[in-house]
Amino acid sequence: MKFDLHTHHERCGHAVGTIRDYVEAGIRHGLSVIGISDHSPYFGSSKEREQPGIAMGKSEFAIYIDEVLKLKQEYSGKIDVLLGVESDFFPEHAELYRQIYEQYPFDYIIGSVHLSGGTSIFNKTRFQGLTDAQLVEQKDIYYGLIEQSARSGIFQILGHIDAMRAYFVPFSAVPTDSVDRTLQIIGEQDVAIEINTSGKTKACGGWYPVDEVLERALHYGVRVTFGSDAHVPERVGDDWDEVSKRLKEIGFKEWVYFKQKERQIVPL
Repeated sequence: MKFDLHTHHERCGHAVGTIRDYVEAGIRHGLSVIGISDHSPYFGSSKEREQPGIAMGKSEFAIYIDEVLKLKQEYSGKIDVLLGVESDFFPEHAELYRQIYEQYPFDYIIGSVHLSGGTSIFNKTRFQGLTDAQLVEQKDIYYGLIEQSARSGIFQILGHIDAMRAYFVPFSAVPTDSVDRTLQIIGEQDVAIEINTSGKTKACGGWYPVDEVLERALHYGVRVTFGSDAHVPERVGDDWDEVSKRLKEIGFKEWVYFKQKERQIVPL
């Protein structure tokens, strides 16, 4: 049974296609379940749309949810359409986000850290000129935020937990115990992490997270799920079979998806 919990669409400002386009792509690619999880608005901002090229405006959020719910009904029996959202994690606004999300019938919420130390994790110049000690500090700050997001209780899934390596391949080799500490917390909190295949579209050229992180995740009992992070319909379900094979090789026996925030176990 194939599923993909991480897809976007044109509302966020940097994806192509309608929600329906992604649902139809899921059917074409043999998925039984597709989750729609576009970027949450910046609820902590006073602006209607803080980042037009990154996330939808606040007034669009309820419209987005209504559209997904209608498609869920329309496609019942053809493909299971799940209501999700990829939420930024800002510790100072966590309670505001929690209160807003509780108003809607989400199947799951993906918590992703996109801003660390005041800078986008995808900023291609953020590591230039840093000393070894400063690199460790930046990695620790990043994983500290992921750890906080795991403890928050807001999320069922944590998104692309080593995406800071997108444009800085040596990131994985920066020596710190913060990765193990964070994975241990994620396991204790029983939050899933995604294998996100969009890393192949970045300079790092591979999935998030790297195999070494997945091996440590298995050690700490962390559950895993799948997300293509598709921003074009053609990438829905991208590399599903390859990811399944690799997880088996690492030692995983199952992966999960979420429906009405309840864990659904799928054998590998």
